[in-house]
Amino acid sequence: MAGKSLQSIRGIHDGLPAEVRVWQRIEAAARKVFASYAFSEVRLPVLEPTELFVRSIGEATDIVSKEMYAFTDQGNDHICLRPEGTAGSVRAYLQGGLTRSGTQRWFYVGPMFRRERPQKGRLRQFQQIGVEMFGASGPLEDVEMLAMAHAFLSELGISGLNLEINSLGCSACRPAYRDKLVAYLNARADKLCETCNERIEKNPMRVLDCKVASCQAELGDAPEMVDHLCDDCESHFTGLKQGLDALAVPYRINARIVRGLDYYNRTAFEIVTDQLGAQGTVLAGGRYDGLVQELGGPPTQAIGFAAGLERLAMLLAESDAAVVDVAVAALGEATITHSLQQAAFLRSAGLNVVHCGGGSAKRQFKVADREAARFVVVIGEDEMNSGVVTLKNLATGEQQSVPVNQIVNQVFA
Repeated sequence: MAGKSLQSIRGIHDGLPAEVRVWQRIEAAARKVFASYAFSEVRLPVLEPTELFVRSIGEATDIVSKEMYAFTDQGNDHICLRPEGTAGSVRAYLQGGLTRSGTQRWFYVGPMFRRERPQKGRLRQFQQIGVEMFGASGPLEDVEMLAMAHAFLSELGISGLNLEINSLGCSACRPAYRDKLVAYLNARADKLCETCNERIEKNPMRVLDCKVASCQAELGDAPEMVDHLCDDCESHFTGLKQGLDALAVPYRINARIVRGLDYYNRTAFEIVTDQLGAQGTVLAGGRYDGLVQELGGPPTQAIGFAAGLERLAMLLAESDAAVVDVAVAALGEATITHSLQQAAFLRSAGLNVVHCGGGSAKRQFKVADREAARFVVVIGEDEMNSGVVTLKNLATGEQQSVPVNQIVNQVFA
């Protein structure tokens, strides 16, 4: 390695302090809003059984067939880096024996992994906030979930966002619709891209979401699920719209919203922006009533959503640098120990403090400037012996001699 520069893997990057501060701002908003809806945080493992995603997401999906980081470990176990959080949440729900414990409202924060082509706001390791609700019996719970998503982004102060909703039907009405869609697509197969042709039999609804302009030109009058709902799905969708109207949550119907995962049904939604180019979705989710049963549990209605932190961060201004309230400058070797004690005292009082490390006064004031400290506490032998410090306001240049126990009042004044 000597003489060679070290680089991270393409599509995987470090979260450095400035970026992490933005993530923390997003996470703080999520925790505040989600708690107000009685959601609790869970911590899920990064490693999961590969079979979990084959069974839940579907072997034919792009995630499983092309994007998942899966391998066999030394013990011959087939494991993978989690590509999404919903399937792992269902596993935890079942493994924790919570199927008879009433409604479960969960959220989680952490990295996900997909080997997709890196592009703006999309990485091979990406940070995600996810929300899951088990025991979501009807449109009322869907309304609450979408209202919570809207409140979360409103808490962040992001403007120019639009909530789009659709219904994906259910096992009763989707097969007949699927047949109509496949017939429509087969009639135009020679004009569709290679990926769309692969999807016609495996996951035909994904064709509607193709971003290739020539494909979209062929799909203008394609049949849409929202026009082929059974009575129960129609009633569910109507209840969702009425609830959003009652809460004054703005939305629009987008019949082309589909999910890339097999387990979604009925309600599907996205919150989108025009500020990120073609890949404008910042939050997406939907209902997955059959997944718990598919993975060995009892019939359980559920709904969830997820949002990528990197994409949300692109819509937020970088947070200010970490606030340093006080920089402590020790003048003379005799004051070093005393100055460390004073720095510790100021931290215990709730201030953010850096110690400038001793040495010349000029060097230490340069450190204070570099740290963008608001105040400098100067401690020389005279100050140490008299029990005071010299407190300098770096914004105004004003300085005064004050007892240590009065510094907090001065800084917060």
